[in-house]
Parts: sequence; structure tokens; C-alpha cells
Amino acid sequence: MRFSVLLPTRCGGKYLGDCISSILSQPYKDMELVVSNNANTDETVTVLNSFTGDSRLKVVNLAHPVPVTDNWNSALSASRGDYVLMMGDDDCLLPGYFQRMDEILGRHNDPDCVTYNAYSYMAPNSVGQDKSSYYNDPFFNFGSKFKREGEISRKLRFLIAKDMFRFYNRIPLNMQTTLMSRNAMNKIKGGAFQPPFPDHYALNSLLLTTKSWVFSPEKLLVVGVSPKSFGHFTYSNKQEEGRKYLGINPEFEGRLPGIELNNCMHIWLSLLKANYPEELKNISISSSHYVRHQVYSWYSQYRSGALTRHDLNDYFRQLIFMDWFYLFFAIFDIRCWKRLLLMLRNRQSNQVQRLWPQAVALEDISNINEFSGWIKRKLDNLNVKD
Repeated sequence: MRFSVLLPTRCGGKYLGDCISSILSQPYKDMELVVSNNANTDETVTVLNSFTGDSRLKVVNLAHPVPVTDNWNSALSASRGDYVLMMGDDDCLLPGYFQRMDEILGRHNDPDCVTYNAYSYMAPNSVGQDKSSYYNDPFFNFGSKFKREGEISRKLRFLIAKDMFRFYNRIPLNMQTTLMSRNAMNKIKGGAFQPPFPDHYALNSLLLTTKSWVFSPEKLLVVGVSPKSFGHFTYSNKQEEGRKYLGINPEFEGRLPGIELNNCMHIWLSLLKANYPEELKNISISSSHYVRHQVYSWYSQYRSGALTRHDLNDYFRQLIFMDWFYLFFAIFDIRCWKRLLLMLRNRQSNQVQRLWPQAVALEDISNINEFSGWIKRKLDNLNVKD
């Protein structure tokens, strides 16, 4: 089996059909789609039954709800492909994904991992009560070292992982945008998927250990944000609901209130450091950068309307002396100034576009399947003109 697509789902029946269709509609035989049905009580079973005629579909039914990481591991354990792709039930593959991956893998002698770009699509009601759809093109802005297809050196991969300890992401931490070999995943210490964010831990473990990793600038899928995804809880300031969704309680010494993305990052960085002491010798989590990022997220959420002035004042009152010390030295960090200036220049009145300045509103598109079709038509028109 060449490819395994893992699709763990929990109460995502409203979006699941579009995701599965985008995978099984592709005329590629040497693949499987493994769905882990996490004791769903919505329309998930009905949606899955509508695809039972396709032999490439395998369904694992869990009797009782389990945390996100356990659901991921359920899908992984039931799969058998040489390469593994993780999908969310509100994502979708663009046409030709498997053929393009075959071509990239063939050009580079089957590397351990391939990272590529994507589009992002935000479904209605994903942030607050905004009923419009939005998209970003591209999903992630890679740096100057990622302009064309080619191998990412060991040295650069180590520097990317090292920067994570300063809360600086140079590659997307969404698992959808990296294809991984099963052989490489089997070597991850502690098991491939670990809480609180199984994709973040796995990707950074692979950055430290793989022999070969290739980057392609192509946009091969759509990463979705919907009212049932973790991004919705984060950007709508529903932190407690987000913790319940993940099945975690991210506590550690020095923890600050607010966005759980940064708090969970602190936890998986600690786990990475514990499991890879030799590779990460003399590298530790930057408390200074953690505080800066958390405070930056407070202000960002306040400007978007997700936090009230009372909430913001309450958060600042919880800062201790060392936190203020770290913030003071941020004035010497040019990256902090760039982020602040970018935020101040963003005078959008729209809540979504204050969070994502590049987000574009979509008219007459209400779901990811329609968006995928719209993207395909745009690309087809460009190809005709060329």
C-alpha cells in the first residue's frame, strides 16, 4: 500500500462528506482512507454508510469517546500504507494530490517527509458569529529558504526545531501539510502521536531525526477551520471548551492565562526536550519568548473583540515581576516590533480580518467543497491563459 490517509473524526458529520469525497473521488487505487469514528452521535454513521461501496475506505468504530490523540492513534494503528497523511474532517484534498505526491517522491528517491503548501478555508461561524466564508492564499508564508522544490538540509531542520523553543514557527505545524513515511514515524520516541498536540510533537520529532525531508511550494489541499475545530475555540476565546475538545489540562509552572496554543506548545516542547536530550542539548524553552507571545495574543484577541478590556486588565494583573522583566527586553527584539507594527497597521473593522489580515471574504460560497471547486476553476482558467 502506497498511501494511508488518516481521518479521525468527532462530531464532524456536517463536514465529513465533503472531506471523504475529496479523497475517494481521486482515481488513485494504491491508497486507503482510514476513518476512526470516535463514538459519534451525529450524522457521521449515515455519511460513512454512503461511501461503503469504495473498497479503499476502512472504518474503525470506537465504542466510547476518547481524547483527540487517542483517536489519531486509533486511525494510525489500523493503517498500513508506506506513507501517512493526516486529515481533519473539515479539510479537503485538491484533485491530483496522489499523482503529484508520487511524482515528488519519485524525483527525490522516496524521502522520509514531504512538506508542501495549501489554501486555508474558514467556514461560516468559525470566529464569533461571522456568517461569511473566508480564505487565505497561501495557507502558510514560508521564509526565503523555501522558494522552490528541494531537500531541506539536516542543519536547517535542526534550526527550525530549535526556533520552536523560541515560539517561532518556520514551517506549519498542521499535520495536513506534511506527508510522512511510516518508517520514520515508527522511530519517534514515545510513539508518533502524543498529547496535547499530536501533530506538533510528531513533526518536531521528525525534524530532529529524519534522514531526508523535501519541500515543495505547491498547494495540494485545503486546510479548514470550522465551528467544531480547535481553531474555532482558540480564536473565539473559548479556551475551556478547547481544552475539553482536546481532552487535556495544560498546566505547568509559570503558565499564563489566555490562548492555549502557546500553553500547549510549552508542554509539547517540554516533552520533546525530555525525549531527545542529546539532540536538544543546551537548548531550553525560552520563558521570555513564551511571555511575549502570550501577551501579544492577549492584545490581538482584544483588538479582534474576543477579549474585553476587563479580561485584558485581569490578565495583565496576573503578570509577576519576571514576566514584566521579559517584556521589557522585548524592546530589543526587532521581530517584536515588526509584529506590533503589522498589528497597528491592520485597521480592519472585521473581526476575522483583524486576526488574519490576509483573509479574503468569499461571496456565494458556504462550504469547503464549493471553495475547492472555485479554486480548481481559477487554476484551470490560468492554465488556459498560459
